[in-house]
Amino acid sequence: MRAIALVTGGAGFIGSHLVDRLLLEGWGVRVLDNFTSGSLENLRGHIGDGSVEVLNMDLKDPKAALSAVEGVEVVFHYAANPEVRVSATNPDIHFNENVVATFNLLEAMRRARVRQLIFASSSSVYGEPAEIPIDEAAPIKPISVYGASKAACENLIHAYSHLYGLKAVVLRYANVVGPRLRHGVVYDFIIKLLRDPNLLEILGDGGQMRSYIYVTDAIEATMIAWKKSAGTFEVYNVGGEDWVSVNDVTDVITEVMGLRGVRRVYKPILHGVGWPGDVKRIALSIDRIKALGWKPRMRSREALREAAKSILSEIRESAKP
Repeated sequence: MRAIALVTGGAGFIGSHLVDRLLLEGWGVRVLDNFTSGSLENLRGHIGDGSVEVLNMDLKDPKAALSAVEGVEVVFHYAANPEVRVSATNPDIHFNENVVATFNLLEAMRRARVRQLIFASSSSVYGEPAEIPIDEAAPIKPISVYGASKAACENLIHAYSHLYGLKAVVLRYANVVGPRLRHGVVYDFIIKLLRDPNLLEILGDGGQMRSYIYVTDAIEATMIAWKKSAGTFEVYNVGGEDWVSVNDVTDVITEVMGLRGVRRVYKPILHGVGWPGDVKRIALSIDRIKALGWKPRMRSREALREAAKSILSEIRESAKP
């Protein structure tokens, strides 16, 4: 009988790619998702063949968490609200979807004696660093409720690791892009340009700096960190080895879409960011995880280009009658 891995948020972007990888490695997979942002379409290749058990449940319900962890060996916790901008208007969403859900999951794991957890955190926990790239020893100073909720989850996980013997790996992802992505700047720009190929509204001044990592690179980093981490609580940055501006992202996407002469309309606030809680510059030092033997295959521009191609193809395919 195969060992079972639980993937919370397994019908979402990163979670569904993780499901693919776990199945390839011979795991039985249980997916828990409330389908607010995830989609069964992301699991299309596995539904009906008995390889994946799908629970349409919500971790905000403690009983759902208890049911989900029953009989599993390891938990990959990827359930969260991914929209950072929600912080500015509905902060309770990130508290409930991230903090409350994580606490319920940890309590369920404690009661069921499940000892392994891999948690999808975010570079947003660092806030607005003075210099980039930034390593794991840097202060945690989030400037969005999303980042604060991820930091709170990390602290809860650390406490459970110390008190109850939980072995935890925390992965602070940069901007992950690739097939099935349905939020963030790449998807946003593609949708806007499909509506109007002559004009693109850009939140911020275009100079915001980010690192981008292709989803298959992120999944490989996840598996290596899980398998090679020796401590009871380990934290790793997962990102690319370079960084680019939002204007560079625009260049890549318009090139992929075959567009020229697109008029850019900028909507900056404060010091050139796009919304309250947005960060002007963030990029991660990945030396710690590279020491485990991992290195991203793609740099930011290549990751963006491949992601844009895939997303554009998916959108066009879904629009066919």
